[in-house]
This record gives sequence, C-alpha cells and structure tokens, in this order.
Amino acid sequence: MKITDITLDRLRLELDPPFRAAWDPEPRRHFDATIVRVQTDEGVTGIGSGDRMDGFETYKPLFVGEDPLDITRHVRAIETANFHGAHYWPLEAALWDVIGKVHGRPVAELFGNAAKKLPAYASSGELKSPEERVATALEVRDAGFRAMKIRIDRNRIDEGVAAVRAVREELGEGFEIMVDLNQSWRMAGDTAHASDLAGTRKTVARLAELDVFWVEEPLPYADLDGFKRLGAENPGVRIAAGEMHRSTAELLRFLEEDALDVYQMDVVLAVGMHRARTLAELALLKHRQFTPHSWTNGIGLLANLHVSAGVGGGPFFEFPYDPPGWTPEHRDFMLAEPVRVNGDGDLEVPDGPGLGVELDEDAVDRWRIK
Repeated sequence: MKITDITLDRLRLELDPPFRAAWDPEPRRHFDATIVRVQTDEGVTGIGSGDRMDGFETYKPLFVGEDPLDITRHVRAIETANFHGAHYWPLEAALWDVIGKVHGRPVAELFGNAAKKLPAYASSGELKSPEERVATALEVRDAGFRAMKIRIDRNRIDEGVAAVRAVREELGEGFEIMVDLNQSWRMAGDTAHASDLAGTRKTVARLAELDVFWVEEPLPYADLDGFKRLGAENPGVRIAAGEMHRSTAELLRFLEEDALDVYQMDVVLAVGMHRARTLAELALLKHRQFTPHSWTNGIGLLANLHVSAGVGGGPFFEFPYDPPGWTPEHRDFMLAEPVRVNGDGDLEVPDGPGLGVELDEDAVDRWRIK
C-alpha cells in the first residue's frame, strides 16, 4: 500500500454572534478548520484535523509514495517537518485513521483498548458572570455532565472565583468543577505577562477552599518549580497542564520531576498520537492522570478520545461545550453528525474502523475557503 496524495480542505464557519473565548484577546468571529485527507492506492482514505497545517505543501513529498502503515517513520518525519515549519500532527491522525480502517478496528483498540467510553466534562470557553455561569452549569448538568470547567481571567480573579463559588453552592459537592487559568501559553499577538507565582499561589489557595477537582495551566510552562510548589502547598487540588506543550523532552522532565498531577497533551496540537501515548503511559505508571485537551473540532476530539480511551486516561475527558455560544453544531459543522455525549454524560468511542469520522461533504463544499 502506498500514499498517493495528501489533500487539505480549509474551512471557515462565520459565527454570529461572535464567541468571546477567554484566551483570545479579540472576539472570535469565525471558526477555522483544516481537514487532512490521506489517500492510498488501495482506495482507503484517512481523515484528520486539528492544527492549521500552514506550509505543508513544502513537506508533502516526504510522505507521498510511502507506506501509510509505517507510522513510526511518519511520526519522525513529521517531527522534522515541525522543526522547520508549522505543526503537522493532523496528518498523523489521518494516518492512524488509515491504519484502523486497514485493520478493521477502532484506533482505540490499537492503542490498548482500556475503555469503551469516558465520562466527559463540559469545557466552557467564555467569561461569564456568576449568575450566567450558574445558569450554564444547570444546563450542563441537565444534559448529563457530572463535571465542568470554568475559565478565570487573570485580570478578573475575584469575579472568576465568585463564579466558581456560585456553581459550587448551586450544584453541590457531587458535581466536579475544574478551573482553567490559561497562563501557560499565549494566542498570537497576546504579549501580556502571565500572572506571577505569588498571585497565583493566592488564587489556587482560594480555589482549594471550593474543592475544585483541578487547577489548569496556572503558570508558564517554563516555571517547573512553580508547578511543583503549587502542588505541594495545595495537596487537595490537582495541578494540570501540558495541553500545548510541544516539547517531548520537556514533558519527560515534568514527569521525572513529578511536577503535575494531570497531563493534558493534545494529540493534534501538541505532540501527536504516538508520542502522547508514550507520555500518557509513563504518567499512568506514576499514578498520575492523562486527560488530553481537545478544543479543536469533532475530528481532533475523536483523535484525542481514541488515545485516551486506548491507554486508560481519565477520570474525565474534555468536551467543549458552552451554550448558547459554543455547541457541538458549531464545533462539528463539517461532520455528518456532531460528536455528542450520551445520556449519562459519557463520550463513547466509535465502534467503526479508524477514528470514526464521517464528513458532511455538502458542508465541506459550503464552508471551504475559496
């Protein structure tokens, strides 16, 4: 079997009203997605998505003509291309989709088959008042979710903590709450300094009193000692990070130093599926948790789900959901059916071969950037 072609579809969905993501300095007025298709001479097509794949045409000859099943070779080739270009992990997801289809198995089975489903947590994206956040939390609970994540702005700490407190008081101790401080990385153009360690220590201590399940991305990735200090000072709160950490060597150092309780490497944005599997298994051997970031679209979400379910990640899996602004219909506009949780709030691994992606070709044609 040989790869005959790799094609990219670049899509843009206009958002009205715009979505005001907590990590974006400007309101998001559209949602972009790049779909990768790996075509083979035996008629098998793999589909992936996640990062933008900017500049990939330069590196396409590294893969066309090669056997799509030689995944270790392709992962190494992607890493060399990443060094010189952008980040091409969606290609790896499409290759795993091919591999699963060739073997007639879901990719999660090839990664270990530890779980058929994972409890999902509703991952919010907007900054909302305490009253608005409680209303969303009630809607989330009614949809079956047993946990949700709330974003806190570094410049509006008191309001963010108040939102967490309001949700805790309304929904009680049986509902888990995660908090994301979004301080480990920056969107393009956001040059503001991260919160300093002293201020972050105070914030995490306040959140510990509200029995949050974890505090995510509280510091820049470079402050490994700070991560360790936050964990030591707040033994009842898990410290989570790594969603966009693209250095495998540095993530190994975090593991060696036991700096985190929860590792969150996104397989289509950060380190790829193959490398994430290795890092996740090392984390699990240390009795730490692996629950990847999955804020791309349904294709990227499924790639992360297959790895997490395959190795035995959890105890929760990220499901971007913040109605009415951000819904499965917005996120998965290119799919025949949006990815959804079941009535118990679990995300089930598709039982078909590969990643289980089914595109809506009419939607792809409609939203393709001309």
